[in-house]
Amino acid sequence: MMRSILLVAAFGFGVELANAEPAGQGSAAQAAAPASVPLSVAGKPRLRPDLTLTRDIVSFGDLIAGLSPQDGALPAFRAPALGETGTIQVARILDAALKNGILREALDLDSQGLAQVVVTRAARRITGQDIESAVKTALLERFGFDARAFALVFDGGAPSVAVEPELSGEMVALDLTYDARARRVIGRLAVPGSAATRLKPVRVSGLLVETVDVVVPMRPIARGETLTAGDVMVERRPRDVGANDQLSEMRAAIGKVAKRSLLAGVALRGSDVQREEIVGRGEMVTLVYEARGVLISLRGRANEAGAMGDVISVTNPNSKRVLQGTVSGPGRINVSPPGGGHVAAAR
Repeated sequence: MMRSILLVAAFGFGVELANAEPAGQGSAAQAAAPASVPLSVAGKPRLRPDLTLTRDIVSFGDLIAGLSPQDGALPAFRAPALGETGTIQVARILDAALKNGILREALDLDSQGLAQVVVTRAARRITGQDIESAVKTALLERFGFDARAFALVFDGGAPSVAVEPELSGEMVALDLTYDARARRVIGRLAVPGSAATRLKPVRVSGLLVETVDVVVPMRPIARGETLTAGDVMVERRPRDVGANDQLSEMRAAIGKVAKRSLLAGVALRGSDVQREEIVGRGEMVTLVYEARGVLISLRGRANEAGAMGDVISVTNPNSKRVLQGTVSGPGRINVSPPGGGHVAAAR
């Protein structure tokens, strides 16, 4: 007990991790315990190169394998903040161990040639979607406003929130204000049982923006490529008042050809795609005339490209007469004589 008190007095738990930097690690349901490190051949305690913790204190046993239970339980340094990673210089570890009688001399520790030990604090990450869901739930419960058709646009972006990894509860609103005219929300949120959010609740503010269905590519699409059902998906996104021709249904994109290179995740507009052309400009096609039970076919040249169902102009190479016809298949144009008769005159 005395050695623990001396350590607290010496370090005051104020010894920060050197060069601590945010790790940006994903959430972990359970933190991994420090890996078991075998003792060296000489039987010396051995330094661990890295460790992951669920608590806010790094003990000597976390840092050094092979200590007695009593020595290993002694606190040494503060751990990084939730979800972050930092480093402790080996020289500082040695200094602390020597001052507190953990080691008699520096040579008693097998440092494995390390210069520092990497320490990660396990955490569960709360996403912007989690926060938005909590706000919408509170709006319905407290104001009777169903915000499912709206997106919450955070002021300054969604806050970064990390809580204790063992917690699985949903984020809830502690208090919330809502301006129905401006559709503006301001509130404080927390995760039940979290000391982190109890001491420092998550403050959010933002605007509710109406959302609409949009079709977005799931991968980059090259110009001229035909879109399939596996290439696109429908997402709800904030309405873009400057984009009136955004596609909202899958069927409006499937089977169409990209008129330009399309980026993954960027909402598709009607001008981005076109129906697949099955007749090319200048292509020799079959002209089919149908009238009063008579079927006549001959060759012609398409004056313009067309997709199925398009009306294009075609030149009869014999008479040089220009006709209007409907694309009915690859290389096939249906032409009906004016007034339903006089087929011969069309030649």
